[in-house]
Amino acid sequence: MSHTPHELAAEFPEMAERIAALKGSDAHFARLADEYHEVNRAVHRAETLVEPIDQGAETDLRKKRAALKDEIWSMLQAAA
Repeated sequence: MSHTPHELAAEFPEMAERIAALKGSDAHFARLADEYHEVNRAVHRAETLVEPIDQGAETDLRKKRAALKDEIWSMLQAAA
C-alpha cells in the first residue's frame, strides 16, 4: 500500500471493487484514474519537497486533482 495521501482506494474505500471493475471495462475511466494517480503523486512530491514547485503550479495541480476526482466520482455513481 502506498503512503501517498489521496489515493483513489483511500478516497473511496467503499468503491474499491467498482474502481477495479471500471478500470478493466471502461477505457475512459482507466485513463482518468491513471491521470488522477499521476497528478496526485506530483502533488505529493511537491508537498513533501521531493520535487518542489512554485505555489501557483502546486495550486493548479491541486485543482486538476479535484476536477479529476469529481469526474471519477460521477462515473462511479453512474455505474452504481
